[in-house]
Amino acid sequence: MTRAQDVADRLDALPLGTFRARALGHDWIATRSLFAGGASEKLVARRLDGGDYVSLNLYRLATGPRLKPCEMPAEKVARFVADVTVAEA
Repeated sequence: MTRAQDVADRLDALPLGTFRARALGHDWIATRSLFAGGASEKLVARRLDGGDYVSLNLYRLATGPRLKPCEMPAEKVARFVADVTVAEA
């Protein structure tokens, strides 16, 4: 399985819209949005203490998912998505 497929699978488990999350030992506010009928999506997350930021686009192509981090290493976003859980309200 590719890193992009791993990220796509984990994103499927996250809610759409804005939610509180826990990842990498910190609390975050995250927003997951779908575009083009679900063919692409965006995840943006900000650590609540202002110490970090994660942003990615994922394109669901016929040849498989394509991960496009926004001005950060793919490893950073993959690590975040692998660890993120939705926080209880």
